[in-house]
Amino acid sequence: MSVVARGEAAIQRRREAMGTFERYLTLWVALCIVAGLAFGAVMPGVFHALGGLEVAQVNLPVAALIWLMIVPMLLRVDFTAMKQVARHWRGIAVTLGVNWLVKPFSMALLGWLFIGWLFRPWLPENQIDSYIAGLILLAAAPCTAMVFVWSRLTDGEPNFTLSQVALNDAIMVVAFAPVVGLLLGLSAITVPWNTLLLSVVLYIVVPVVAAQLWRQSLLASGGDAALQRTLKALHPVSLVALLATLVLLFGFQGQQILAQPLVILLLAVPIVIQVYLNAGIAYLLNRQCGSAHSVAGPSALIGASNFFELAVAAAISLFGFESGAALATVVGVLVEVPVMLSVVHIVMRTRGWYDRGARRAA
Repeated sequence: MSVVARGEAAIQRRREAMGTFERYLTLWVALCIVAGLAFGAVMPGVFHALGGLEVAQVNLPVAALIWLMIVPMLLRVDFTAMKQVARHWRGIAVTLGVNWLVKPFSMALLGWLFIGWLFRPWLPENQIDSYIAGLILLAAAPCTAMVFVWSRLTDGEPNFTLSQVALNDAIMVVAFAPVVGLLLGLSAITVPWNTLLLSVVLYIVVPVVAAQLWRQSLLASGGDAALQRTLKALHPVSLVALLATLVLLFGFQGQQILAQPLVILLLAVPIVIQVYLNAGIAYLLNRQCGSAHSVAGPSALIGASNFFELAVAAAISLFGFESGAALATVVGVLVEVPVMLSVVHIVMRTRGWYDRGARRAA
């Protein structure tokens, strides 16, 4: 296949794998920032009223929106795929190591370095710890939904991707709270354990159980066709819920952001660095292990991407709408697509180099 033909094929894959919303996610988030700032300035009373609708420190409007975001994504996860883990055990081991032993800790280090030290003079002093907490929350949960998009764009092995996502989600149920609690504690940030555990139950355990029960019901009544119809119908609902959450968040963050617009750019620096760092580690380790490129590609993307919907929900629950933690997680949403697409480009452009090294290692 010629270079031109390969380029056209890559463009076609991107169009098929990513809908209009996903391709322009950065634009939509930017528009939500503008809309949230405008609404917050014009209708501050409405936002404060919404912020006061809480039960046991859980904001009810946000909880409803987060469920509408997360459940459709978890509906895609097939936990029966975990029985295929042994087929790609090297790629699975690499990705798990990066997701749970490298990424949260590297993000904490980058947060301490950039936010706690290098950028400190340009950030509001009373939000430094909160920004670091938001970065930790962002890195503590592996991505679930967009992983399938990144896998298709890298010609990934579907069975590897399915089994890896299912295994990561199962681990997340028990590991998210301890990892977050440990890193917040090491950062000398007070850990509201009751709220953290409640967030895990509300935004991980219950949605996972609900999504799996719903999935089994759909498959039993109408097979895969019924599941796909439901996923297609829920997709716009999930997207609207994400955008509405962002508008609410920026409605509360408006004054802070207008006073310090540089904050968003500074918060993006450690996020972008950790994406390339973790993707590179996963990609190189897979090459050393002799994994196929179809495994290494999605492994690198899974190792680098974050479950930003969960991070936003946890940050709001733990620290509130107006916190630096909530803002930091949203910056992760802002940079997600362009940065991850650049990783896809690197992975695909280096395929020949990767295959030569993998053959020697196998």
